[in-house]
Amino acid sequence: MVSAARAFSRSGEHAACWFALGAAGVALSGRGTERRLAFRRGLLITGVAYGLNYAVKLSVRRPRPRLDDLPPLSPVVSDLSFPSAHATTSFAAAAAYSRALPLGAPLLYATAALLALSRPYLGVHYPSDVAAGALLGTVTGRLLRCR
Repeated sequence: MVSAARAFSRSGEHAACWFALGAAGVALSGRGTERRLAFRRGLLITGVAYGLNYAVKLSVRRPRPRLDDLPPLSPVVSDLSFPSAHATTSFAAAAAYSRALPLGAPLLYATAALLALSRPYLGVHYPSDVAAGALLGTVTGRLLRCR
């Protein structure tokens, strides 16, 4: 279970899975279509959410959880915890890409939730980091997707 959670969580590192989805959507959608434009906007929104997350991390500077005799189950990129970048980018991407894939919206949000929940499970975030990231991502995604 831990190795599966670690591998799944790794796919969300630096929003890699979300950028891959957006790039595939742009490549596979017809030129000038609404869907292609929605995927392009989703790529932009995911990048903006990632940048906003980093700005908040640098201002808050909350350290990651540290429990004696219970090390984290996954490596991390930085020592900063709040908010979770996995949650921020995942919920922003789910909000943005749901415009391109309206029938896939439940799957997009379920994937975002699982990626976000993998972080406290692996011992690298507090639950409040994930909640704040999900809120930041959702607000960013919905405000910028221009529905």
